[in-house]
Amino acid sequence: PEEEWRALLTGNDKSVQMLRRAFRSVPAPPRCKLCHSPFSGIGGAVLRPWFGPWERNAQLCKSCMRQLTKTGVAGAEVELSLLFADIRGSTGLGERLRPAEFSALLNAFYRLAANAITSNDGIVDKFVGDEAIGLFIPGFCGPQHAARAIAAARELLSATGSPNASPSGAIPVGAGVHAGIAYVGTVGSSEQISDFTALGDPVNTTARLASLALGGELLLSVVAAEQAGFAPDGAERRTVEVR
Repeated sequence: PEEEWRALLTGNDKSVQMLRRAFRSVPAPPRCKLCHSPFSGIGGAVLRPWFGPWERNAQLCKSCMRQLTKTGVAGAEVELSLLFADIRGSTGLGERLRPAEFSALLNAFYRLAANAITSNDGIVDKFVGDEAIGLFIPGFCGPQHAARAIAAARELLSATGSPNASPSGAIPVGAGVHAGIAYVGTVGSSEQISDFTALGDPVNTTARLASLALGGELLLSVVAAEQAGFAPDGAERRTVEVR
């Protein structure tokens, strides 16, 4: 199972490559991030009984998840890039805004984060309180996964910095991007698959970077910047303490 997962996550799975070629000519995004089956339009309607969105993560189709879960909870260690973004001063915002206003702000942040991540071929891992987590896996977004993660982070910060970002105005968001080898796969009990996620030290490091970023600021690790071929012209080099 581990080797099957590694082939899948690195883009070397032959059956997935075949499905992607077949679905390439079928219009109507959004699509399954793995096999590219369409979720809307005529193609999506015809394929929905077999390839409709997985109820636990609508970015993946039921067919792909059925295949992935045949071996139970499993995954593999692969290189990927991660994006963490969270709202700065959310506790203070929650105190100043009425509950309905704060809920609208959070929902606007979730929507903008999901758009930025998925439009750059990432997977939304989860939303946790005031935080959004995106995974950029080579098998899903190609070898330029770090560049995709950086592009998504910049797109998100631009969108949340707009005065029209939420009904309450701009949303103060800090973000971090890092790349490394992590465990990617399904988690849950041995009988029930509950999620598709990434685990390991790179995940923790990305979270720490995001927590150190100021509102409107993106912190890139050296690893992510080098992986993406990021030109640091005008960017500040900073040394930070990471727990």
